[in-house]
Amino acid sequence: AYQALDDLPAGFTVPEGRTKPWGTSHAIRAARDLISGPFAVINADDFYGRDSYERAASFLQNNHAADGKEHYAMVGYQLENTLSDHGDVNRGICRTDDSGFLSGVEEVVKIQREADGVVMGNYLDGTRREVPAGSIVSMNFWAFSHAFMHHIEDHFTRFLKDHGTEEKSECYIPTVVDEFIHNGQADCAVLPTTSSWFGVTYPDDKPHVVANIRALIDAGEYPVSL
Repeated sequence: AYQALDDLPAGFTVPEGRTKPWGTSHAIRAARDLISGPFAVINADDFYGRDSYERAASFLQNNHAADGKEHYAMVGYQLENTLSDHGDVNRGICRTDDSGFLSGVEEVVKIQREADGVVMGNYLDGTRREVPAGSIVSMNFWAFSHAFMHHIEDHFTRFLKDHGTEEKSECYIPTVVDEFIHNGQADCAVLPTTSSWFGVTYPDDKPHVVANIRALIDAGEYPVSL
């Protein structure tokens, strides 16, 4: 699958001057002809840990409730464990109900710990404000039913009608999931994980990632060679 910039629903074209892809939802859509069953989504350049994969796999293998609603899952991490010391990051900030299901998720960008120790981020309403400590965040590790592909197509088409002429607009997975939860089409279980997450958002993150993988190898939790 390839996320081509001009791979759009019929009737839409790439606006003049646009060079970046259309976001994570568009990336999933690029694989629409290759997926025929339940599937998971990850960032290819992130390290999620074994426990997170086991939890997602178990959910996909065992979640077959026929109650007229789609059932999704998200592997959840603590915000503080996902920040970079070398620049800002984007995260899907999640709210859960008493049963551990997502009640809302919002993409917050340019999240960074300020000099006073407070974590701040830019919300979709245009404001920059504090991101609460202990927030559960999406690191883009999702588990979806096959029907999600059809929902993506509908949502992305509506997104293009509203934002398709903008040079830098993006359609995010958390925004799509949030819509489906609130209109009653789906629920989304949050799968807490004991795994460590780390990734190379900035070049200076590399030594930290190398050290963490080395520690997992030394502990016998990760192979020396894949």
